[in-house]
Amino acid sequence: MLGQDRNQMRRFYLESWRKAQDGEPMDPMERLVAEVVAEHPEYHGVLADGERALGREYLPEDGETNPFLHMGLHIALREQVANDRPPGIRRIHETLTRAHGERMAAEHRMMDCLAEALWQAQRQGGMPDEAAYLTCLEGLAAGRGPQV
Repeated sequence: MLGQDRNQMRRFYLESWRKAQDGEPMDPMERLVAEVVAEHPEYHGVLADGERALGREYLPEDGETNPFLHMGLHIALREQVANDRPPGIRRIHETLTRAHGERMAAEHRMMDCLAEALWQAQRQGGMPDEAAYLTCLEGLAAGRGPQV
């Protein structure tokens, strides 16, 4: 979406959310970000304190969820589904949405597979393994937990 610059990405979230609240025109990516932010009211306070949000570290060992990472995974999944890339993800998303009754619940299940694929790619210094990622997602669609 915006490269590797954490502050640039976080600023994009802050600006997209501000534009949405102010009713300003937005491009498609800004609308997508604002939609995901709107669906996560638990993070609105973080975004309201923009400067603090830019520099804050979210450490899993402290039991914290990084709101930007969480929302970024939603955005990545929605882009993948819209483009059906990797092929088959749209069908899996539809299956999980029906099974769980809503898109957000399906995406929350799918995030484990996506996060694992991204973590493995980073660890190995390469691109995500689409086959392993789809295998994990297929396991979810078949009613099994993520096979990570």
